[in-house]
Amino acid sequence: MKRKTFLRKALLGTAGAAAAPAVIGAGKSTYDKLREPIGYNHLPNKEEKTMKTVLHRAASRGHANHGWLDSHHTFSFANYYNPERMGFGALRVLNDDIVTGGKGFGTHPHDNMEIISIPMSGALEHKDSMGNSQTIATGDVQVMSAGTGIYHSEFNKSKRDEVRFLQIWMFPNRKNVTPRYDQITLDPADTNTLQQVLSPNQDDAGVWAHQDAWFHMGRLEAGFSTEYKIHKPGNGVYAFVMEGSVKIGDQELAKRDGFGIWNTDAFQVEASQNAQVLLMEVPMEI
Repeated sequence: MKRKTFLRKALLGTAGAAAAPAVIGAGKSTYDKLREPIGYNHLPNKEEKTMKTVLHRAASRGHANHGWLDSHHTFSFANYYNPERMGFGALRVLNDDIVTGGKGFGTHPHDNMEIISIPMSGALEHKDSMGNSQTIATGDVQVMSAGTGIYHSEFNKSKRDEVRFLQIWMFPNRKNVTPRYDQITLDPADTNTLQQVLSPNQDDAGVWAHQDAWFHMGRLEAGFSTEYKIHKPGNGVYAFVMEGSVKIGDQELAKRDGFGIWNTDAFQVEASQNAQVLLMEVPMEI
């Protein structure tokens, strides 16, 4: 992996004049709006050590088509509300977004949230109130710590082709940190391995976040199998199949299926066919 170098400036006092679309609601902070309705159906049972799982098939996700934006929501988001789908531990938002050519998200605020963007096809143009102006392309992973507050926008870089990307929000383990931005480019030649793309450690592989979380991505050939070991007690893993199909433990998963697993120290990941998978290890209690 080759880490890019970015300009890091103090957070500006004012933001761009573009109108911000409503993301969740208005009035309260990003953290407070998302923290209030958290369900506890996916917390570990401290008395029971048996492995626990939750399965979310692709077709069961929430869906909203706004014309310029076609979005599938693994967890409750905007107008999609399901009390049984309020997140997975510290993982709160997992949106599978398609944005038409030349369109995007106007300047809008966030605070106290770790925001990760992973393009799956095409590229996004990112601008924020820290002075960053960057292109996030397929093969890149971006993280933004909103902290005390930030404004940003993301638009499809192409005027003609769609861009498809994962938008992931995670609760931080510290509030009101200094906002920051980071981005890496993965090596497309790395196959049959789970590349670490995010961790809590600045000096570790991938980007880093204010949370005891580890994300791994892998392009796996059919028949490849490996063991994933949990990094920290009390954490669980939410697996999302980006392409192809995989088997986690005894559970077969198809494209865009999600599968949460916790109360275990390790589990097996096997590619049933050529596949791309994202594993998001997060604390189960926040």
